[in-house]
Amino acid sequence: MEHVTDSERPALTRRTLRVRSKRRRKPARKTSVMREFAIILISALVLSWAVKSFLLQPFFIPSQSMEDTLIEKDRVLVSKLTPGPFDLHRGDVVVFKDPGGWLADSAQPELNAVQRVVNPVLTFVGLLPQDSGEHLIKRVVGVGGDHVVCCTTDGLLTVNDEPIVETAYIKPGSLPSQIEFDKTVPDGFLWVMGDNRQNSHDSRFTGGNPGGGFVPEANVVGVAFVKVWPLDRISLMRNPGEVFARIED
Repeated sequence: MEHVTDSERPALTRRTLRVRSKRRRKPARKTSVMREFAIILISALVLSWAVKSFLLQPFFIPSQSMEDTLIEKDRVLVSKLTPGPFDLHRGDVVVFKDPGGWLADSAQPELNAVQRVVNPVLTFVGLLPQDSGEHLIKRVVGVGGDHVVCCTTDGLLTVNDEPIVETAYIKPGSLPSQIEFDKTVPDGFLWVMGDNRQNSHDSRFTGGNPGGGFVPEANVVGVAFVKVWPLDRISLMRNPGEVFARIED
């Protein structure tokens, strides 16, 4: 039987402690990595939620009503700083919550069981574009106090008695409107129309709904300012200010 002398015991003890120390450090290191990963993931989700809630939000274009400016399945980024720090203007393309009845007849895509659980979470944190379930996207033609009329003998809309030429954005071949109207926009509301005028359910056709066809500014989520998908359609969306430059408030 082998005996260990007193002089050998300290060396053995040190080696034993080092082995045990290594064994204890491995689980601690794994726990530390997992904790750091969880902190990074939670921070990213919180940052994404904050950006989506206060600055930017993606939206998915579900219909043809804004062609050719926006086509079906485009993705856009919306600035939530307007309205708010910045004012809305005629010509802005706005995303707004349905004032009531605008989307009543719109068919919604069917979701499987997983999508019904996951999609609301991803949308909430801003990782998935907001769908068309409660929101629409149109162009502002009249703001509070504006008198919007269709049409002149030349077939043009007028805003505050000033004819406007909309070829900068309406779909080529479209008429400014296929129906006549004469509306004064209440303060705090908007008159909105799609760029694809003959295929847009907008303020012209919602007079019998809550708000009388006008959109409350409080319902506006923000202004679309850039197309981000598909890649071949990435571009800034500029306000066609020259169309409305001659209009007096």
